[in-house]
Amino acid sequence: MECCRPDHGYTHDSRAVRFLFEVLSSFDAEQQRLFLQFVTGSPRLPVGGFRSLNPPLTIVRKTFESTENPDDFLPSVMTCVNYLKLPDYSSIDIMREKLLIAAREGQQSFHLS
Repeated sequence: MECCRPDHGYTHDSRAVRFLFEVLSSFDAEQQRLFLQFVTGSPRLPVGGFRSLNPPLTIVRKTFESTENPDDFLPSVMTCVNYLKLPDYSSIDIMREKLLIAAREGQQSFHLS
């Protein structure tokens, strides 16, 4: 967890940040590669792993209108700066599902978020 920079609503102690690292550690090698490609635009980490990402992986809270449910949304990214906009999902299972959907479906696409 020290290899990332939580910001804009998240800290290292935030439930969503803890969930994220639990989910990532449960992914198989292919799922990890897809996630990495989704977040950074590259299927491989630099020598030294996440600690060597430049800029570092930044995880921020994706915000919504007060009437919207974060569980209804996918995470989004800014790959040029390794920036993950992560909704505060209600459970680790929902986060896992949404991360996999975003990583699989978000390959080779570009959308404004």
